[in-house]
Amino acid sequence: MRQTREQMEHAEFSQLAPYAQSSRASGGRTHPEAAHPFRLAFQRDRDRVLRSRAFRRLEYKTQVFLNGTGDHLRTRLTHTIEVAAIGRTIARALALNEDLVEAIALAHDLGHPPIGHSGEETLDRLMHDHGGFDHNEQSQRIVESIESPYPDFRGLNLSFEVIEGLKKHRAFFDPPPNRAEAGPYPSPSLEAQIANLADEITYYSHDLDDGLDSGLISEASLAGVPLWAECADLARTRFPNLSTVETPAAIIRTIIDREAEDVIASSATAIAGAGVRSVDDVRRHPELLIRYSQPLLAANQQLRRFLYQNLYFHPTVAEVNHRACERLERVFEAYLASPNLLGKATATRLAEDGLHRTVCDYLSGMTDRYLIEEHERLFGKSVT
Repeated sequence: MRQTREQMEHAEFSQLAPYAQSSRASGGRTHPEAAHPFRLAFQRDRDRVLRSRAFRRLEYKTQVFLNGTGDHLRTRLTHTIEVAAIGRTIARALALNEDLVEAIALAHDLGHPPIGHSGEETLDRLMHDHGGFDHNEQSQRIVESIESPYPDFRGLNLSFEVIEGLKKHRAFFDPPPNRAEAGPYPSPSLEAQIANLADEITYYSHDLDDGLDSGLISEASLAGVPLWAECADLARTRFPNLSTVETPAAIIRTIIDREAEDVIASSATAIAGAGVRSVDDVRRHPELLIRYSQPLLAANQQLRRFLYQNLYFHPTVAEVNHRACERLERVFEAYLASPNLLGKATATRLAEDGLHRTVCDYLSGMTDRYLIEEHERLFGKSVT
């Protein structure tokens, strides 16, 4: 037995909630393409992201700790995979489109530069007079323009709904060209909203895990964080014979479950209360409907403050990232002074994108390792 795309679309449409984004109701692609015989639109998008060069480079990009500083510490790639997994869990529980959530999740960090958020802040400062730098906008730029594996168009030509999911923190979103008369709308699809919260849930949990694994934070220091204390009690109640070694992992699993279960319950209540009946109703709704409960939202804010104070700004992390950002700035200035140092493919974009944006694109695509190697090539190992 085999299933055609049309049969898959029918099954998807019948199984999803009426306000879910179905594949067959997609706003389409910028460059029209024939539908695939055996893959739904968002499955095709997922596969295009997975096969992109930008996705492969995420393996060697910083999450919190500079890549290469620990074999078990997260990279931008493992973070992305975990976001997709949590996003699919929430989408399935709410009868929403798992394939769309996964495609957005896998693409959401393609625009992250080397050295994580420190690298992003450095590039934004260096690009202050030339449009700035934001990793969310860069993710969109990568899939729409920079990646060019197809002969007929630039970019990956992803579906409208995946691009919508990459446009975070917008006041209004623009409709697809074939529905331009609908005008701007205030909210993205529920699937895009899930990918956004799944990102938060993922980094809350795995940054705790990596912080503990690295020894930069301790269980004792976390005792005063309400969410950690609550989930520690739940884990020890459920597993009373936990060893000291097993305890942190059990608590972090409990935190993930607590977060996901809360989002599912709170979102289901919000969706029902909003009375939405279609994906268009969702987009016209003035508030996001995928959300935490108020108590968990407050608890997450406390956890976030703890992580910033005790992990992200920890001297061991900050000093390493600061030195790497100095290298980033020196290489940036060297490329501006000598554009011939850019790769041939990148140099072809100078006329269209300008020198500063072309250099920024090239640098933001680098892995941590390549940035360090390029700095050594240009300035030698003895220069700090």
